[in-house]
Amino acid sequence: MVSFIRLALRKMWLFLANLPMERKLIVVFVFLISLPITYVSYLSSRSMFNSVLMNATEGANQMTSNASDTIDRYVADLKRYTALPLYNTDVQFYLTQQNTDWDKSTGMAMFLSYLKHTKEEIIAVYMVDQYGSVFYDRVPGIHELYPEERLAEWKTLSEEAGAAPVIQGRHTIRINSNVHREVFSVLRTINSVSTLDNIGILVFDVDINLFKGIIDPVNAVTQGNTLIVDNTGELIYDGEDASDSMQTGEGQSLNTQLLLQHVNQQQDHFQVEMNGQSYLAVYTVSKQTGWTTMVTIPLARILSPVQKNRNALILTTLIIIAFALCVATFISHALTKPLKSLVRLMKRVQHGNLDVWQHSKYNDEIGMLGSHFNRMIIRVKDLLQEVSLTEKRKQKADMRALQNQINPHFIYNTLESIRMLAESNDDPRVAKLTYLLGLQMRYSIVRSEEAVTIRQELDHVRNYYHLLQIRFPDKFNLHIDVPEKFLHLPVIKLVFQPIVENAVFHGLDQKVGLGTLSITAWSEHGNVVFCVEDDGIGMDAATLRSLNNSLQNGTESEMFGIGLRNVNERIRLHYGSSFGLLVESKLGVGTRVTLRIEDITFTTHNEDDMNYREEML
Repeated sequence: MVSFIRLALRKMWLFLANLPMERKLIVVFVFLISLPITYVSYLSSRSMFNSVLMNATEGANQMTSNASDTIDRYVADLKRYTALPLYNTDVQFYLTQQNTDWDKSTGMAMFLSYLKHTKEEIIAVYMVDQYGSVFYDRVPGIHELYPEERLAEWKTLSEEAGAAPVIQGRHTIRINSNVHREVFSVLRTINSVSTLDNIGILVFDVDINLFKGIIDPVNAVTQGNTLIVDNTGELIYDGEDASDSMQTGEGQSLNTQLLLQHVNQQQDHFQVEMNGQSYLAVYTVSKQTGWTTMVTIPLARILSPVQKNRNALILTTLIIIAFALCVATFISHALTKPLKSLVRLMKRVQHGNLDVWQHSKYNDEIGMLGSHFNRMIIRVKDLLQEVSLTEKRKQKADMRALQNQINPHFIYNTLESIRMLAESNDDPRVAKLTYLLGLQMRYSIVRSEEAVTIRQELDHVRNYYHLLQIRFPDKFNLHIDVPEKFLHLPVIKLVFQPIVENAVFHGLDQKVGLGTLSITAWSEHGNVVFCVEDDGIGMDAATLRSLNNSLQNGTESEMFGIGLRNVNERIRLHYGSSFGLLVESKLGVGTRVTLRIEDITFTTHNEDDMNYREEML
């Protein structure tokens, strides 16, 4: 399962990573905006739901508690009224009198009339004497009552209760022959004050519509339906239809039983499903009567305002997300437009078109990227131009070398013929001169490869020196002081000989007396520096400056020969523009020419050291 989740997350990440930048920004913007808004909307809706439900529950609790208290006070008053015969001596006497005369009838009627008027909802008051005679009083509109039909039930209830008052739940009584009324009754056994014997029964019949005035405000406030159930589980009052609630049959009975199953405390609330609809039920159980006052409120009715607010919240959230999507699309397009333009320009550069330019409007990171791209294009153009110029210079140098070659094989063979003729004529100087000149030509012919060693270059200089000694005897001395470690280094051929030749003919030849020419070498910053120095006539500052400018810029000048310039150009072409010849001179003191080449030993050592460090890391 974990591996499956990881695989799914990886695929989602790869899908997101492969999207274009514009779509990535849209996804990120919408996600960052929609997620908090959706979460806050959910929390707000949930908080509103809980708040409305809690307020409805608290309000219903308060209303049912007040209704239950009102009923308890009403019943308590009725119970107190049942004790009034105990304090009336006339009533006590009449209840024990067997015959019914005018005094008894009048006295009993006046007392019952008084009791009837204690509460407006009392529709009838009954008093049974010791001999089973029933006296009663009734409200206007009731002409006839039938207490004889209920007498046996009264006696049974009173005997079971003893001296305590009894509440008889909702029941039907017959009046005016064929008319029925729904009432509940409070009855009590009347005992003699002197003998404590049972001398009668007092009964109050109370109209069941009493509860309408108590329950209607509850239903109006809670928008639900209130039920009153007695301690035996029988329905006393149903707020929906007081007249028909007893006639609803099995459905009403099943619902009542379902509700009573959750009644296990004196006051509480619960949610229940009835007839395919959810209800919030809040109840209060009376300590005095044991009756349960319960209000059932449809959750749809409670949550109707919440649902409206939730729908408005969802609509607002969708509008905000749609607006965020539009803004994200606009911003991502504005942010990625320069990048798309830069990509198009790069594709044009890739196909060889360097005449492109990125126009950046802003100085942000994308603008900086465009600026660096423009600089890169300029640099590439400069490098291409430099390479083209270098190639032209190289071709020009090669053409000049070809033009200066006069068939070296023919010259070498001719020199060999002259040397053999000189030896046959016993002329050793001419023979040696032609021999040395042949070595010079052999070096150019046999060493046709581009690179030679420093040792070979210096040997070539020595041969050239011996050749000059024949022409200029006792004119100058040659001192070579190059460390052994530099002799194996590769170098392009014919580097030192043109410098020595320039020193002899332009410096030492015009000097009076014996001159000295020295070649030295040393290491400097990873390069090998060679110095060819003479103590000839030197040159003035203007001539020196003109010579160095000619070497630096590669320009031709009639004032100087092609030897130094040719060596300088070949060194720069081979080693790079940072290498080359540098001439230092003072008039009457001498001239010093330095050149530097790359120290292969030093470079190789550094590369080995870097590779060793990388391996260690």
